[in-house]
Amino acid sequence: MHTKTDSVQSSAEALRYPWEQHPGPEEVVEVRSGVLWVRLTLPFRLNHVNIYLLADGDGYAMVDTGFGNEETIEAWTKLFEGPLKGVNITRLIVTHSHPDHVGLAGWIVERFNCPLVMSQVEYLQSVYHQNRGTEERRNAQRLFFRRHGMDESLTEKLLGRGQDYLKRVSVLPPSYRRISHGDEVVIGTRRFKVITGGGHALDQVMLYCADDKLFLSADQVLSKISPNVSVWAVEPDQNSLGEYLASLASLTTTLPYDVLVLPGHGVPFYGLKTRIKQLADHHEERCRLIADACREVPKTSRELVPVVFNKHVLDEHQMGFASGELVAHVNYMLVEGRLTAETQDGVLQFRTT
Repeated sequence: MHTKTDSVQSSAEALRYPWEQHPGPEEVVEVRSGVLWVRLTLPFRLNHVNIYLLADGDGYAMVDTGFGNEETIEAWTKLFEGPLKGVNITRLIVTHSHPDHVGLAGWIVERFNCPLVMSQVEYLQSVYHQNRGTEERRNAQRLFFRRHGMDESLTEKLLGRGQDYLKRVSVLPPSYRRISHGDEVVIGTRRFKVITGGGHALDQVMLYCADDKLFLSADQVLSKISPNVSVWAVEPDQNSLGEYLASLASLTTTLPYDVLVLPGHGVPFYGLKTRIKQLADHHEERCRLIADACREVPKTSRELVPVVFNKHVLDEHQMGFASGELVAHVNYMLVEGRLTAETQDGVLQFRTT
């Protein structure tokens, strides 16, 4: 789940939000010359996603699409008949495989006869999500949740509503154009460097234009909430939090302090390095909560969820994310040597070292 992080003072630079107000449902905001911002609604607690359009010759390159449902198609139809009337989409760049970003890729590509551009891992992950509902995969997910202490009733809820959102994607185009970390992509008059990072997704694409000090951060760095960083049954020992923190550290050393950040959710902002410090501190605080809870008596992931997410009332959708994120923290702490794992009746328990 995406989680709101508390404000942390930093000497690096202050956080600034040039647009405290987001675009309305049939509104387009120009944040830079030739850079348009659209906001679409989502049908769950994280209730919106940002889409950016970058001037590209006789049209615009679109970055992400929104959720794969009829409501999003209707929203785009109104935009293309209203403020975006006559706009041609020259290419679709999708940052990662989550359905609020890739959900309408097939619909956009078909409507504008434009190419789909993604990293290879994220394209293949999108294919995986669309075909993940086999009984074998459901059994693997069932065993994963049970191994982390979820009882049968909760496990079945998580396998239902908790995971169903991943399939909310229109049919993916059968081909795509690959972009990789370190590539340079020319979009209109701008030259962007492709940066990829793990944690929230396996190989999420970010775009950085040095000349304009413009950084499209996707979901890797969000303005006011923490992106979900989880572990799932397909790779149960993944150190996704370690990958995420390494990506944040790399962004801190490679990008200047005064870039305008265009995130996948929230509002554009300045203060990238301060925001990165807040996110890293947020995850360290969660690790401390886990360490304190496991110091005297070993705990399962299920028992640790309310320790970390004590401020949240979780439905099945949010509980699925919270569970995956809790496992990401214990896996990271195991790698760092801050926890040890033991098995009791087939269920993992964790103890502070």
